[in-house]
Amino acid sequence: MSSTELPGVRSTAELSSQVGAVRVAEGEQLRTTVLPGLELAVRVRPPLRTGLPPALFVHGLGGSSQNWSDLMARLADTVDGEAVDLPGFGWSPPPADRDYSVTAFARAVIRHLDAAGRGPVHLFGNSLGGAVSTRVAAVRPDLVRTLTLISPALPELRVQRSAVPTALLAVPGVAALFNRLTQGMGAEQRTRGVTALCYGDPSRVTPEGFRNAVEEMERRMALPYFWEAMTRSSRGIVDAYTLGGQHGLWRQAQRVLAPSLLVYGGRDQLVSYRMAHKAAAAFRGSRLLCLPEAGHVAMMEYPEAVAAAFRELLSDTGTGESDRYTEDGRG
Repeated sequence: MSSTELPGVRSTAELSSQVGAVRVAEGEQLRTTVLPGLELAVRVRPPLRTGLPPALFVHGLGGSSQNWSDLMARLADTVDGEAVDLPGFGWSPPPADRDYSVTAFARAVIRHLDAAGRGPVHLFGNSLGGAVSTRVAAVRPDLVRTLTLISPALPELRVQRSAVPTALLAVPGVAALFNRLTQGMGAEQRTRGVTALCYGDPSRVTPEGFRNAVEEMERRMALPYFWEAMTRSSRGIVDAYTLGGQHGLWRQAQRVLAPSLLVYGGRDQLVSYRMAHKAAAAFRGSRLLCLPEAGHVAMMEYPEAVAAAFRELLSDTGTGESDRYTEDGRG
């Protein structure tokens, strides 16, 4: 899955129209990486000082790089952070080949890192992004300095009932049915539903945060490829769950060499809390942070706890210093 890209090469992909205004938090920037057949929006949080090691954050199904804003702000004194919008999500248009598999997403992350020359990075992944990041770390260990997974979407034998509707999106025709059944739902109602599903305590969402989420939901629903990205990505997760042998996600977890931090929420309705210890056993030498009150997006509910655990990982493993930059930022 390695790749070499020439910086500045324009993509030949047909770009779908974007709607709405770009929202970036104070101190953030949004830029675009364009590669053949692939265009990625990248949210950048400049570090508080030069010479900090690079980090890349990968969101989950239906999410975007905005999911990482709070955590990136808290780690601006520790890493040089970027959060990517996976193809078809956030501000990234669909991939030219319409491939939304976990492998294709991992390939997109690898191509971005190869083209930017930022590796090895501290790699973070949530949910679908956790599966993607696991695959990246397994097949390209040279690109990953540490691995932090928050409720990673790794195969479960007994899927939680609350996760069934998401899995059903992978069934042909179900997405169109969902669309018809929910046509009367506005962006605010949909956002409340997503918040109730993803947060352990929805009251932790601030009024401003909820307004921003509704605005983003309105923008996403207006995109012509909204349901395509959701359904094909859901199908990609289901397909990844069925893979065996060396391509199986649990087998790849065992191949990860980077020091790993695993974060699980006790109130997660999408990834079972009971998977935490299985994951800790699969990732060699990993450490486990269990947050009993957190839901599926601990980096949004408890960013301070996740940031503290990550700093502890760096301190204990000696992976916090960049081997590519000196303190004054010169190579």
